[in-house]
Amino acid sequence: MGSIELGSVVVEEQALDTVSQTKGTKAKYVEAANVEDVLTNGCCHGHVSGNKVEKATATEEEPYKILEEPNRRGRKIRVITIGAGASALNFAHDIDTSPLDIELAIYEKNPEIGGTWYENRYPGCACDIPSVNYQLSWAPSAHWSSYYSSAPQILQYFKTLADDYKLRKYIKLSHRVVGATWSEETQEWHVKIQRGDNPEDVIDDKCNVLVNASGVLNKWKWPTIKGRESFRGPMLHSANWDSNVDLRGKTVAIIGSGSSAVQIVPNILPELKNLKCFIRSTSWVTAGFGSNFAGKNGGNFDYTEEQKKLLAENPEMYLKYRKNIESELNSRFRFILNGSPEQATARAFAEKEMRRKLEKKPWIADAIVPKDFAVGCRRPTPGNGYLEALCEDNVDVIQGTIKEITEKGIRTSDGIEHEADIIVCATGFDVSWKPHYPTIGREGKSLAEEWATVPSTYLSITVPHFPNYLIFNGPFGPYGHGSFLPITEVLSKHFLQMLEKMSMEHLTSFSPSEAAVADFAEHRRTFIPRTAWSSPCRSWFKQGTVDGEVMMWPGSRVHFFENMKTVRWEDYELKYANRNRFWYLGNGFSEREFDGRDLSWYLGLLNGKDVQPEYVRDDINDLLEAES
Repeated sequence: MGSIELGSVVVEEQALDTVSQTKGTKAKYVEAANVEDVLTNGCCHGHVSGNKVEKATATEEEPYKILEEPNRRGRKIRVITIGAGASALNFAHDIDTSPLDIELAIYEKNPEIGGTWYENRYPGCACDIPSVNYQLSWAPSAHWSSYYSSAPQILQYFKTLADDYKLRKYIKLSHRVVGATWSEETQEWHVKIQRGDNPEDVIDDKCNVLVNASGVLNKWKWPTIKGRESFRGPMLHSANWDSNVDLRGKTVAIIGSGSSAVQIVPNILPELKNLKCFIRSTSWVTAGFGSNFAGKNGGNFDYTEEQKKLLAENPEMYLKYRKNIESELNSRFRFILNGSPEQATARAFAEKEMRRKLEKKPWIADAIVPKDFAVGCRRPTPGNGYLEALCEDNVDVIQGTIKEITEKGIRTSDGIEHEADIIVCATGFDVSWKPHYPTIGREGKSLAEEWATVPSTYLSITVPHFPNYLIFNGPFGPYGHGSFLPITEVLSKHFLQMLEKMSMEHLTSFSPSEAAVADFAEHRRTFIPRTAWSSPCRSWFKQGTVDGEVMMWPGSRVHFFENMKTVRWEDYELKYANRNRFWYLGNGFSEREFDGRDLSWYLGLLNGKDVQPEYVRDDINDLLEAES
């Protein structure tokens, strides 16, 4: 079959099929009767690289035809979102309240919404961000019971939010995405979804834009330790907790010392006979974020009924309270910078506090207080009660390397077998960022293969060669300090800008240029050595390694927010539905002239409403009579 060169892009004569995909949408595309008509007025003919448009050339090019509809009527955009956690719910709300014609489907693998807050149910699971700042700005709650909230209460917040704002209509539960392939011919993603637990029950769907809102901490994994399956007792994972396992009076071994272990240990200890803590890495165990407004020594506290009443009845005071805490969170970036006074102060304070809490067993402090990396190299691990628990008489802290798991327990490299009734693996997630299902972009490129060693993104949100693919919480975002929810709100607004341009200007695809991605990587890699993230700690920021590439934004959260206010379209390669980029200008009219909006809005709106008023002469009669 013949083809026509579009610079670096080839459009096949099969483009005839592309035109028909828009039936039923608001846009009234011209249906081509032959190949030449498609090449003139059909889909995907303009290709933009930066601000350059490469046009198709044909021996006999049909005359350009006007799109016979008002400008800015827009076309329908279908969006599929993977996951129904916080990002997807916020995105759904933004779409729900948007004037754009967007058809949204959210596929969630679990039987309930909530993402990480549904999956993580281990004892003591809670958020290290103050409750009032771990909520969406458009849905503040006055019902938080404590300064730092538990996982069940956070999950209930999102479930209530989904119900109150009627967002469940977009969500299909127990639907797992198992494959996604980009079609250059139709300019769509073709997505395969497994319904329920039956791998044979797979349905197909397609969309203009595919949004990955599943996050990085969503694929828990067992530790790769020899003999793991030989243990005869129950083995639990922090991200797949079985509450039916009875811990009372048992000897429990827990592997890991990250944020999950830090919360589990003090919460299960009171009912155990003996707890054996296997700690491989050093770590900074600190107070939670926003500790200036927390309880004694940065601890948690319960809100009184009077405080809840004030938050409910005085929204201005509530906002000031949240802004005070948020400002403290945003100031924390300074201690990430190597050699800064704030970093020195944070390190000295953290070590002093850790040694104070471990004074009953000072050898533990000598073993676990970091010596070669600063606070912030790993995400700080808030641990109220954890260090004190390590000092209890029925707790054994075991350092060194685990050699294998045996039928009776765990054998360390010194040959000692530590027997246990139950093993808890608080060993985290697969943090490779690679999707666990095939994601195939242009020219058959596999995202898993492209990211086999190190992920590569444009500003954490898009990927070259994977058109119309957006990522919440992607590699190289600002995850080192503060709440993620303001980040996801900023990204959602950014994505809505992209959808608006697609709809109003009849874009069929966007993809970041390789040059833009390379420039971002060069800047990032040059900046990161200035930070504590680059020091030698094992962190999920580095895909679980000590010396891997740091998956972090090169700056503060505020820096990220400011730079994501608007889309830098000059960094994208664009395709339009027509060879003429201005096809969307249409028939000379604006949609505003037909849809009832104010025709003189630029002078100001009456009563703040963008609605065309019915003008009555009597309204201005006094003025008219004064003229005469």
